[in-house]
Amino acid sequence: MSAPGVKQSYTIPCSSIFRDAVHALAERRGVNAADLARSVMLIVPEKAIEQYDDPGDPPKSDRETIVLKSGPAEGRPWRRKPRLQLRLPPGFSIVMVRKALKMALDFDSGDVKMRVEKSDVLAAEIAALEEARALKKRQAEPPVELLQSREELERLRQIVDNLAFDPLDRGVTTFNEALHVMGFAPNARPDLREIRTKYRVLAAIHHPDSNYGSHQRMTQLNAAMDLLRRHIT
Repeated sequence: MSAPGVKQSYTIPCSSIFRDAVHALAERRGVNAADLARSVMLIVPEKAIEQYDDPGDPPKSDRETIVLKSGPAEGRPWRRKPRLQLRLPPGFSIVMVRKALKMALDFDSGDVKMRVEKSDVLAAEIAALEEARALKKRQAEPPVELLQSREELERLRQIVDNLAFDPLDRGVTTFNEALHVMGFAPNARPDLREIRTKYRVLAAIHHPDSNYGSHQRMTQLNAAMDLLRRHIT
C-alpha cells in the first residue's frame, strides 16, 4: 500500500489528436487529465477497462518538436512522440491509464454509456435520483402542472441539500473525514465493493452536470474515494 497522498508522474505516449482531445475535455470540465483518468478508474471495474480498446502509441509520422532546456544539447530542437503528462497514485500501467482516458472521451461523446446497478443499502438515494429525473421530464406539461412540478423539484433539491454532506473547509485529509463525505458512520469499516457502490450513486447526485450537482462536493467525493481505496487495498 502506498502512503496516503503519494503520487507519481506518468508519461503516456499517444497520438497528438488523442492528446488534444483529452486536454479539451479536461478544460471543458474544469479539471485536469489526471482527474479524467482517475474518475473512470474509480467508477468502472478494472476488468472492463482492461478489455477496452487501447488507442495505442502514435504512428511514426506523428511527432512533435520541442526545444531542450538543459543538458549538453540545451537549446536544440528535438522530435519526440506526443504525450500526456499525468500525476496519479502509483501502480497503474501506461496502457491502463490510456484506456481509461479513451473511455472518458467516449463517455463524453455518448459512444459509451454506463449502467449503475441498484443496491438495497442505497435504495433511498437511487429513488430520490429517479424521482428528480421524472420531474425534469414533466417540465413540458401545462403551466399549472409545470408550476407544481417546479415547486416539488425545489422541495426535493432542498431535501438533497439537507441530506448531503457539508464540504470540509480544508478538504478530505483523514480516514474519518472520508467516511463522513461518503456517508458512512464514523466507526464503519466498509469493504471496497460497498465503497464503490456508494461512490457511484453519490457521484450521480453530486456531479456538476446533474440537477443537484456541486463541483466542491464532487471534488471532495473523489478525494474521499481515493483515500478510502488506499486504506482498503
